[in-house]
Amino acid sequence: MRIAPLTALILVSLSQLAQAQAPAASPAPAAAASNKPLAVVNGKPIPALYGELVEKQMAQGQPKSPQLDARVRDSLVNLELLSQEAAKKGLDKDPRVAAMLNIGRMDQLAKAYLEDYVKAHPVTEAEIKATYDKAKAEAVEPEYLAHHILVPTEAEAKKLIADLNKKAKFDDLAKKYSKDPGSAKNGGKLDWSDRRAYVPEFSNALAALKKGETTQTPVKTQFGYHIIRLDDTRKPQIPPLDAVRGEITQQLQQQRVRQAIEAARAGAKIE
Repeated sequence: MRIAPLTALILVSLSQLAQAQAPAASPAPAAAASNKPLAVVNGKPIPALYGELVEKQMAQGQPKSPQLDARVRDSLVNLELLSQEAAKKGLDKDPRVAAMLNIGRMDQLAKAYLEDYVKAHPVTEAEIKATYDKAKAEAVEPEYLAHHILVPTEAEAKKLIADLNKKAKFDDLAKKYSKDPGSAKNGGKLDWSDRRAYVPEFSNALAALKKGETTQTPVKTQFGYHIIRLDDTRKPQIPPLDAVRGEITQQLQQQRVRQAIEAARAGAKIE
């Protein structure tokens, strides 16, 4: 379970304040395996469970330590103190504050419901394999290895094409004239990519070439005029199932979430 983002931001800020102002030896808290409150603030206990939840937010991969425990405890104490002060001033009755509190409550309940739904409808091995087999069987865009030269005018592009037809070296011209900073220093070489990596005019011209061919007409795009040479093509390598199992599982779990939302909306009266 995650705490509301705004609260998390407050806790991080308060933890920084606590580091500067709180005593170095604060009682260790959060993950104490007992029902003893984490702290009691003006007679109001802070349950140990709060510390466990906030610790997960603040740790972010850090190992558990007395310093982390102290930060969690001090942050929650500060949060409770400020909440009490806000209530004394009646700020909890402010419509905007009350609305934000309710949104936070709805957010947590919605997340809890979706987590419960996904847990009650686990992704099966058969679903994972069927999804993988379907993706593997679908037609896959080939990948292209190419060189290009980008220049600002059509006239310059035509001149360079003429030079190439006179046996000038593509790499040399690209290094000298191309305005593409990413590829010019490498002689115009582009990485292996499918057509989706390029704007339509470029990708269409690239796909029309045969291996080893160079465009004989400048290809105009929003960036300028291109001269393109196709070096090679290949079919993308499909990774083994075990390498993408986690990704497929996440995709199917997202489908479960959408199903839960759709089912809730289908049975609701929304005006």
